[in-house]
Amino acid sequence: MTPQVLRSETDERVEDSQLSAESSATESHAAEQGDEHSENGLPISLLDVARIVLVGMAAVAVWLRIWEPLPRASVIGIIATLVGGYPIFKEAISALLARRMTMELSMTIALVAALAIGEYVTVLVIVFFVLVAEVLEELTVRRGRRAIGDLLDLLPQTVHLRRGADIAEVSASAVRLGDAVMVKPGGRVPVDGIVTSGHSFVDQATITGESLPVEKVAGALVYAGTVNQSGRLEVRVTGLGRDTAFGRIIQAVERASSARAPIQKTADRLAGYLVYFALTSAAFTFIVTRDVRATISVVIVAGACGIAAGTPLAILGAIGRAARLGAIIKGGIHLETLWATSVVVLDKTGTLTFGRPNVTAVRALDGLSDEDVLAAAAIAERPSEHPLGKAILKAAADRALTVQEPETFEYTPGKGIRCTAAGEEILVGSRTLLAERGIVVEATRDAASDGGTIVYVARAGRLIGTIEIADTLRPEAREAIRALRDLGLRTVLLTGDAERVASAVGRHLGVDEIHSELLPEAKVEHVRRLLAGGACVAMVGDGINDAPALMEASVGVAMGSGTDVARESASILLLGNDLLKLVATLHIARRCRRIIGANFAGTLIVDGVGVGLAAFGLLNPLLAAFIHVASELTFILNSARLLPGARAGRKV
Repeated sequence: MTPQVLRSETDERVEDSQLSAESSATESHAAEQGDEHSENGLPISLLDVARIVLVGMAAVAVWLRIWEPLPRASVIGIIATLVGGYPIFKEAISALLARRMTMELSMTIALVAALAIGEYVTVLVIVFFVLVAEVLEELTVRRGRRAIGDLLDLLPQTVHLRRGADIAEVSASAVRLGDAVMVKPGGRVPVDGIVTSGHSFVDQATITGESLPVEKVAGALVYAGTVNQSGRLEVRVTGLGRDTAFGRIIQAVERASSARAPIQKTADRLAGYLVYFALTSAAFTFIVTRDVRATISVVIVAGACGIAAGTPLAILGAIGRAARLGAIIKGGIHLETLWATSVVVLDKTGTLTFGRPNVTAVRALDGLSDEDVLAAAAIAERPSEHPLGKAILKAAADRALTVQEPETFEYTPGKGIRCTAAGEEILVGSRTLLAERGIVVEATRDAASDGGTIVYVARAGRLIGTIEIADTLRPEAREAIRALRDLGLRTVLLTGDAERVASAVGRHLGVDEIHSELLPEAKVEHVRRLLAGGACVAMVGDGINDAPALMEASVGVAMGSGTDVARESASILLLGNDLLKLVATLHIARRCRRIIGANFAGTLIVDGVGVGLAAFGLLNPLLAAFIHVASELTFILNSARLLPGARAGRKV
């Protein structure tokens, strides 16, 4: 699927997502004007502008009493109110038919009552304020939705396609599976595919989160949305549009933005309760005071639109901001769970470490050099398929050592390798292997200080040195663990590795609890015990063995380069393997909670104080309308601070 089609479907899905019951009037109005907006590119429709201008002019005319010899003020006021307030009245009727109590319904009651007592200026000013507020609200909400859709701008709109001996620049819509696409240096890869020719380095941080460019040669995979940095590549297309890794990321964000979190339902319920509170207070005010103006002011001042629209906007903004940072949250419910997290459970291999052994130290004996020891071990390991052997060969290649083929080769499982080279016997393996050949190992250790493995190397009947091999820690792991603890979170390491390895890694990183030698079902049991103790658990992993625990935890977090099973089982996907992205996402989730909490508290305070002042006749309908609209916009703009591109503000 082409970028154009992909964008079209994205806009449609996002436009169709209902943010809340209380903001549905704005949603419907936006849907009516959606086509015009997309065609002319205007931020608001001309009909919106016409309504605002009409109501504003009518309010001025009635206020200045300039209607003569035009029709009376009542005619101007009623006509302008009906035309300008159409979106409000339409939603009020829908709510009435659906037996729902909404702010539009209570506002309609107030407007009709104000018209009945001849408060034409007040009615027109109220409608004017509400229309302006709805336009500003819609602009803010559209910005939040557009922030997600803007991710699609990473895909090129034109593609250089090879057709026979010719290369033509065509629209992305013309590309088909199996086509040969040329990607120039500095250009973005438009499709998922396999390199058929060329050599380059590609920055694929947008997909995998890798900090360094990845070398690409014939046979290598490339992903849509990544950047070709150096050489020219020819790519055979294997995925287009939504069938690319990038497209699936967009779909995940879309689903997340349209899914309703429990806090949104709470906001809707509270909005309904506040409407009942306003109407009840208005009825009580009228019974006690018999003051119609005060009664109308009570209905007008109480507003819950700020929390009804601000809550989903905050969640939408948080999901979009996290996506920009490289964390895909698969739904608002997972965001809400994340901000309540109290314990972070971590897998080791592939999560805290790279998941592949590397030579961490070489110690030579008898005056030999490290290169002598490494070269001897590499000769023995050259025919081997053992992961430790591959680590030794890699270390030898990194040092540009010449490694010859051994003359004989014998591997004993659990012990090591015996071979001959240049007529000399070489032993590479455990102490047991050397002891069987009569070589005494003295003053050495059985384990590396970092929890890795010691490999002993002997040549011509004597020990010449040792090689330490370990799974290398990710450079950001220690900082991430420290940041999690600074957030007040307890960290728990669950791994299938040996106790000494797990302890070394856990102590080095500063993990609070360490549990080792665990099978997948044992990891699940540990997570269940934490949940039973009242903890909200976030589980971070990358392998197939982590999938059950990811599903069991309150929220599962999968590393982007992990297995497909882990990624599908998780609630949050970290593009790449940077745990600091999890820390950043936790900050975003907590900030979202703080903003929503502030909106809730602010709405209750404004409504409570406003209703009290209006009931005692201290607020006229005009001032009540101003307070209503001003508070609504304040809470919406407060939520808009989470939108991508807005200032991040102080961390929680």
